Amino acid sequence: MHNSPAVLARFGLRRGEPIRFRRNNRGRWIVGKVAGIATDGSITLRDPDGSARSLRPEFVEIRRPGSRGRLRWSLVSDVAVTWEQLELFGPEANAPQLFLNDHPSS
Repeated sequence: MHNSPAVLARFGLRRGEPIRFRRNNRGRWIVGKVAGIATDGSITLRDPDGSARSLRPEFVEIRRPGSRGRLRWSLVSDVAVTWEQLELFGPEANAPQLFLNDHPSS
């Protein structure tokens, strides 16, 4: 299992943040906490009882800001795709940088 902050950040996740899932993909949502990423790409989480589970990203949701800035539950698979697309514009891709205070101080 990979639980380093760098690996979790690649999926747009943080260790210990709330995540929700359904037992057997039906019934009520249960809120747990992110623990890491398994080697097969599934999300490892801890349920309220402290038990570990590994679920595919399509079956768990995480809170992220919506289009109007309000937090809403989003599928981890959608968050990961969006996060990876944002990395395309990072310094590794040699994207242009925006410097707000690039003039010398007077």
